[in-house]
Amino acid sequence: MRTETPPLVRLENYRPSAFLIDRVDLDIRLDPHATRITAALALRPNPAGEDGAPLHLDGDDLTLVALDLDGVPVPAGDMAVGPSGLTLHRPPRRPFVLRVVTEVDPTANTRLMGLYRTEGVYCTQCEADGFRRITYFLDRPDVMAVYTTRIEARRDEAPVLLGNGNPVESGPVGEDRHYAVWHDPHPKPAYLFAIVGGRLGKVEAPFRTVEGRAVTCAVYVEPGKEDRAGYALDAVIRSMEWDERAFGRAYDLDVFNVVAVSAFNMGAMENKGLNIFNDKYVLAVPETATDADYAAIEAIIAHEYFHNWSGNRVTCRDWFQLCLKEGLTVFRDQEFSSDMRSRPVHRIGEVRSLRARQFPEDAGPLRHPVRPTAYAEINNFYTATVYDKGAEIVRMLRTLVGGAAFRAGMDRYFADNDGRAATVEDFLAAFEAVTGRDLSAFARWYERPGTPRLSATGAYDAAASRYTLRLAQTLPVEGPPLVIPVALGLVGAAGPLAGVACAGVTDGVFVLDRAEASVVFENVTEEPVPSLLRDFSAPVRLDLALSDAQRLRLLAHDSDPFNRWQAAQDVALRLILDPDPARAGAFAEALGTFLDGEALADPAFAALVLALPTEGEAADALPADVDPDAIHRARHALRAHLGRTLRPRFERIEAALAPQVSAAYSPDAASAGRRALRNVALDLIAAGDPGAGAALAVRRLDEAGNMTDRLAALATIAQIPGEAREAALAAFGRRYAHEPLVLDKWFAIQATIAEPGTLARIEALKAHPAFAMTNPNRVRALIGSFSMANPTQFARADGAGFALVAETVKTLDAANPQVAARLLTAFGSWRRLEKNRRVAAAEMLNRIKAVPGLSRDVADILSRTMKDG
Repeated sequence: MRTETPPLVRLENYRPSAFLIDRVDLDIRLDPHATRITAALALRPNPAGEDGAPLHLDGDDLTLVALDLDGVPVPAGDMAVGPSGLTLHRPPRRPFVLRVVTEVDPTANTRLMGLYRTEGVYCTQCEADGFRRITYFLDRPDVMAVYTTRIEARRDEAPVLLGNGNPVESGPVGEDRHYAVWHDPHPKPAYLFAIVGGRLGKVEAPFRTVEGRAVTCAVYVEPGKEDRAGYALDAVIRSMEWDERAFGRAYDLDVFNVVAVSAFNMGAMENKGLNIFNDKYVLAVPETATDADYAAIEAIIAHEYFHNWSGNRVTCRDWFQLCLKEGLTVFRDQEFSSDMRSRPVHRIGEVRSLRARQFPEDAGPLRHPVRPTAYAEINNFYTATVYDKGAEIVRMLRTLVGGAAFRAGMDRYFADNDGRAATVEDFLAAFEAVTGRDLSAFARWYERPGTPRLSATGAYDAAASRYTLRLAQTLPVEGPPLVIPVALGLVGAAGPLAGVACAGVTDGVFVLDRAEASVVFENVTEEPVPSLLRDFSAPVRLDLALSDAQRLRLLAHDSDPFNRWQAAQDVALRLILDPDPARAGAFAEALGTFLDGEALADPAFAALVLALPTEGEAADALPADVDPDAIHRARHALRAHLGRTLRPRFERIEAALAPQVSAAYSPDAASAGRRALRNVALDLIAAGDPGAGAALAVRRLDEAGNMTDRLAALATIAQIPGEAREAALAAFGRRYAHEPLVLDKWFAIQATIAEPGTLARIEALKAHPAFAMTNPNRVRALIGSFSMANPTQFARADGAGFALVAETVKTLDAANPQVAARLLTAFGSWRRLEKNRRVAAAEMLNRIKAVPGLSRDVADILSRTMKDG
């Protein structure tokens, strides 16, 4: 393991590789403990690289067996082998072939990077720098080569052998072994390399691209679970069809394979033609998967497939450009999901995720620009900032240039950079070329850390029928202003105002590219309420002083679904932070009117309106001295009030929806929306009347015909102490004892119980037969859910919650540093807690710091988390 303290890698120091690799021929002979890899690398000096430089190949935890150059063994004095790689002191200044033979132990590879073995299946994870754990290599994204891979294994151990690209040949080797050869004709960086070998079941379907290519699409899963792969396979086909329509991108190989594995550090990986997935994002049947699982499978299948162009055919020059593939592809998968489902509902979900994950990251010690300027460990920059804020920047770009120009710019980007390792500048240059616009000011979004604030104040002149809106931006770091597209409108007492004229607003968008500006609306016949950042047109925090009555006018009458939802959220957040019975009553009355008019017309949207801001969102709205217990009490009190006040309406909604929700399960958006509304109502009823709520939840749990309703009922019961809770949890655990992905949900529900006894419960669950510290899914479900979704217990004043997570980080660091480092990010907001909790958190961080030999992953997160200021 790499435990040395590395120097910072800086964007400004980027230099092209001194050598390039044109072709890689691999022979991989799989063995549980002694896999041998022979790599023939066709190298040549890079004309753009440093002349006369030695050849340094990256390596990590490798055993070198042999090394020869053009068939001649390399003398020991001509090379050096160390922990970080292999160096040839005097490489030829001409094309040559270097043959490298290494040996690795896949079973012992608990880091799950490089080649490893899980549940009898060999698989690889090479992003960001895992290929160097397979063979010595120029492991950087701007070195792209054509790969041919021969895989050999025992036939009984690994009857399925998969690689990148297209299958070339296969056959027996002696009596008990066999081989398969795969060739990928498209040059790719090493991080996109993959192989899989094992006993796997398969479902497949044909697809014909718009260009006429016949493609076989297949999903490989654990034998016996083929019936759970159908939805993922369908999502593959729909993704292919959609990318052709929306972006003109057709698939370019004869096969497209998805493989589900049980131990995976990430969600999935876009290796060329061979996507490897965490099985939680592939396997689904109504008995074990929720509506949220189906939606996630659809989105992540699409995300990894879309990488075929935005990440694979056009890759990133260096890891500082990570947002170029991830932010862009998140935007693409968001658009896909919006077309597959309800666009307004999906947009609200995107923003909720951004605010829950990225806004706190931007406000804490781990903040960084969307394109970082330096890093110590690249694995720690797979962040919400890169992914989610990166996607918002692409969305703003589309808003600025318009839909048609955006499509033209994307076409230009793919055409200009196909087969290349590109940069953010290359991306923006394509849009400058098709629009003639200067995007240099817009590019600042990639450079600035932190979340900007947009303040707005309005003044109405009744005599002149004029409304003046003053906008100003405040940046978290000094520098020139950002380009902020502000989608806006005015709402009157009965709805959006018609006939309003406004200079400087195009298609409902005002572009704020100065520190401050005024927007003047003419022909305004009544005092309006401004509706700003419609559809969340920019990732900023909005300061707009409106009364509850004005916000509830937006809920009732705005034409923008996002701002209607936002209005309800704003009122609820103020009531959590500043409780007031009278205002709570008015809020409940407004929600009742809303439900009477619209709940059954759009249940999914109604469910979102009823879902109050989380305790994390409430904490994020406070500048300092956060007390999670006080937030929890205030939020629960508001939920209880709404549950009591709105209960008759919930019961009428339940009666109206009953015939539909009792029908056969379907994961479509409309059906999911009906279940969502019904389950939010159950949760609020239980908050208002725990006894009645528990009884109703137990009945729902018994009657549920799908995992969505069953899990929602269990989650409601779990927050109500008593025998019914313990009986329900125990019965659920027994029923799904052999379903690891379902038990993950069971672990998570118990980890988020907001009671002091939860720590003891977690310790007991760590001894459960299904829990394994070596499986990232289990750790995330139990410890990750506790640290990220149970603020009262994680941030206990006595420090016990912090201690539980700190000890887990220390235990995991030696085995799987990536997972350990991600758990550690839960401490990101510790300085904003009240004093006693700050002291407790600091003590735990110092305990981690005292551990000798911390991994680079954990040491990097720890250093930034503890940094002053």
